[in-house]
Amino acid sequence: MSGMGGMKLFRSKKVLLEDGLQEAGILVGQEGKIDRILRKDELATLQHNAEVLDVGNLVIMPGLVDSHVHVNEPGRTEWEGYWTATRAAAAGGVTTIVDMPLNSIPPTTTKKNLETKMIAAKGKKHVDVAFWGGVVPGNQNELKDMVEAGVVGFKCFLCPSGVDEFPEVTKEDVELSLKELEGTNSVLAFHAECELGAELVMPSDNPCEYRTFLRSRPPKMEVTAVQLITQLCSKYSVRCHIVHLSAAEALPFVRAAKSSGLPLTAETCHQYLTLNAEAIPDCATQYKCCPPIRGLQNRERLWAALVAGELDMVVSDHSPCTPEMKQTRGGKAQFLTAWGGISSLQFGLSLFWTEARKRGFSIADISRFLSQNPSKLCGLQYAKGQLKEGMDADLVIWDPEAKFQVEKSIIQHKHKLTPYLGKWLNGRVIYTILRGQAVYQNGKFSPPLGRLVLSSASKH
Repeated sequence: MSGMGGMKLFRSKKVLLEDGLQEAGILVGQEGKIDRILRKDELATLQHNAEVLDVGNLVIMPGLVDSHVHVNEPGRTEWEGYWTATRAAAAGGVTTIVDMPLNSIPPTTTKKNLETKMIAAKGKKHVDVAFWGGVVPGNQNELKDMVEAGVVGFKCFLCPSGVDEFPEVTKEDVELSLKELEGTNSVLAFHAECELGAELVMPSDNPCEYRTFLRSRPPKMEVTAVQLITQLCSKYSVRCHIVHLSAAEALPFVRAAKSSGLPLTAETCHQYLTLNAEAIPDCATQYKCCPPIRGLQNRERLWAALVAGELDMVVSDHSPCTPEMKQTRGGKAQFLTAWGGISSLQFGLSLFWTEARKRGFSIADISRFLSQNPSKLCGLQYAKGQLKEGMDADLVIWDPEAKFQVEKSIIQHKHKLTPYLGKWLNGRVIYTILRGQAVYQNGKFSPPLGRLVLSSASKH
């Protein structure tokens, strides 16, 4: 057939389309867009006119969109950087990451700082990269310029962030920002912990015990914050989003806000769905994150919230640091002073599937929580998160039946410290395809082919 030169066909007996897994092919044009979805009866007439990758029974589904990643470059590149973070993403089937406005220096709180970040990422992106902007006290006049420059939305902290250059905001700061963002179709995301709910740790409490840290950040911190967020969401016509919700006690307030029609979404993270407080050893600071990993019963309530639609997506909150900041060298690691963040960007698909398959979740559910909904949150649904004609041909090709062990030798993050080290996981990524090009294949990487992607809010 004429006009087929340079096209590629990715086919499998298990392609995830809107009506489920089925035998199909994804025909990709020279521009890296999905040209056509070919059903089983159409494949024979077209496959000889294109370069074909037939993966048999492997699953083909949309590449993952991880909307909560801390890359830390420039300024804290010794923690992580674009080269290592995006390689880890590619190895895990993630085709787009959205970089948080901290912990880089400068933080993404002005248009000028955003441009600095864009320059820092040049030539180092193995997958596509988008950016969150940040809301801090006094930067309200910068927000619309950042929307026009393409940030996917904004993030703020209702408690200290852990880095001095990204201070927390007051209710008044948030209201000023929401007024600025009305009419932009952007979104304001909240680190939903308020210190009003914090509990004091006593001198007699052992800082090496996880339960001491857990007690210092009780569910009340999240509940207080979520109550405030839902009140503000009802007052202003701006989408609001709760990042890394861990406390199931906050879910009724999310449910009530959604039931009343408020434009509120909420995410949780792989660590909250996979790990539990009862199993965390003393001094094991690789498990520390904020909000904290809570108990087994809490974990099951989060899984139920995914089923109920109270939680919309699952992300990594990949927040790495140097081993010294986790206090892993010399002496006893103390939870209260170690850095709070977990490295998991590479393993999200496998972590989620390992637990989700036990609870009756489908592969379509995975794609909704890990691809489609994060893409929609970030205004990237025009190009990412689904297999449809005209969308970017971003694919993850993986084996749901394969098992592997997390070992240092396979970890692509800059630092190998992770609570998942040594764990056996289900679901192995075989290929990661970015706009029709294989950026990862069985442990091997292409040169960086990633691009910067902009929110649809910047296009209006």
